Amino acid sequence: MRFIYVVSAKRLKQILIILTAVLLAAGIGYAERDTISAFSGSTTSPQAPQAIYKVDTKEKKIALTFDISWGETRAIPILDILKEKKVNKATFFLSSPWGQRHPDIIKRIKEDGLEIGSHGHKHDNYSKYSDEEIRSQIGKADTILKEMTGQKPALIRMPNGDFDKRVLQIANQMGYSVIQWDTDSKDWMNPGSEAIIKNVLSKAHPGDIVLMHASDSCKETHLALPVIIDKLREQGYEFVTVSELIAGTSVQSKEIN
Repeated sequence: MRFIYVVSAKRLKQILIILTAVLLAAGIGYAERDTISAFSGSTTSPQAPQAIYKVDTKEKKIALTFDISWGETRAIPILDILKEKKVNKATFFLSSPWGQRHPDIIKRIKEDGLEIGSHGHKHDNYSKYSDEEIRSQIGKADTILKEMTGQKPALIRMPNGDFDKRVLQIANQMGYSVIQWDTDSKDWMNPGSEAIIKNVLSKAHPGDIVLMHASDSCKETHLALPVIIDKLREQGYEFVTVSELIAGTSVQSKEIN
């Protein structure tokens, strides 16, 4: 006995739509597989470029970090506060053109025993640059800061905190760990010293990296800093450099596509 199967045009159309949808979903999943893993917190690929945001520890250790790109009036008051409060461990990320113009302040940072990292050369978003230009910008800063401090920086915070996978790969290849932050003081918005204090104290946690600035555009950091230091100490926190924080600990990083 022979059987003849008849499929209506409407039914055939439905089947084709379903098959198309399945194939499209599979294609998108394949194309986006790296993006999905990049933001899932997966660390299955040890070679994947990563940026460090915090450290997984129960010890009450915290790293205060200060970016400087321009100006000459804010850095010294902040250094004075750190010295007055006996905070001799913090990390400054310096733009190399700023460093060239302020060798005296770099000398002061070194004399106070504070850590110096790179903030790149041109203060711009490097993710829009070619690979060659990214290397050039990081390399220029590397050369200048090494000449001025006598030591190659091991840490870099990209200008504006901007990067992509290429930037991370190139920075890693040039011997740098890319440092971000988990707590943003938002002092760059000049929201008032009370807001800056709240932004830090409400989010600070063991293993935290705190973002602050010592550029002239941030007019209230020095007003908030003494209170931040006192309150964190009251909570039992110890101030350390970023290098000390990440040494021998479980780093919380994010893979970037």
